[in-house]
Amino acid sequence: GLRPRPGQEVSVKVLGALEDGGLVERDPRLTFVPGYGDVVQALELGVPTMQPGEVAFFLAAFPYGYGRPGREPDVPPEAPLLFEVTLLEVREGLDPQPLPPAARLRLGAQRRERGNFHFARGDFPAALRSYRLALRALDGPAAAPPGPQEEEELREQRVKCFNNCAAAEMKLQRVEEALAACEAALSISPDNGRALLRRGQLLAQQGRDVEAALVLRRALELDPASEV
Repeated sequence: GLRPRPGQEVSVKVLGALEDGGLVERDPRLTFVPGYGDVVQALELGVPTMQPGEVAFFLAAFPYGYGRPGREPDVPPEAPLLFEVTLLEVREGLDPQPLPPAARLRLGAQRRERGNFHFARGDFPAALRSYRLALRALDGPAAAPPGPQEEEELREQRVKCFNNCAAAEMKLQRVEEALAACEAALSISPDNGRALLRRGQLLAQQGRDVEAALVLRRALELDPASEV
């Protein structure tokens, strides 16, 4: 078989172990699209070199595993990992838009969680990529109309993703992009305290003091415990 091409979806069987042999990963069928940031770098980089049916071993230094912090409770800080990977299947990547609402929510949550992992490692560009992919999964038409509860969950998840994007853009000191993310969150949830607070702080950075004061006052009205 041929190696996976960009945009194709792969399914792999994965075992991951620490140097002492302790098993920390066991997934009989892990499915992802290489390059989307949904898995550790060792798999992102290693699986595209494989062919279907092949078994490979990847010894991953900590930057290609769970990073400097590790992963509580089972992966210590700066831990190298040994992965045994079997490439089970390669197929054309699925567009998330026609998925049922519940599947879109699961995919969005998975990618947002991956973004949070990158953010905690200080890899803010990778975090942004994951948050944007989460939004791609959550946005747009679905295979079936969402029910009222699913519609509300989709809205809440989109607001969280936009807030996450704003936080990552602020870490990268990209004020305009961070403002745009805050405004996207507020277009869905006008009284979202976190988005208001960040928007006020960003406006103040731009010297737009009158606008900043109005926004920050509103944030404080909604949440008096906010730190301005």
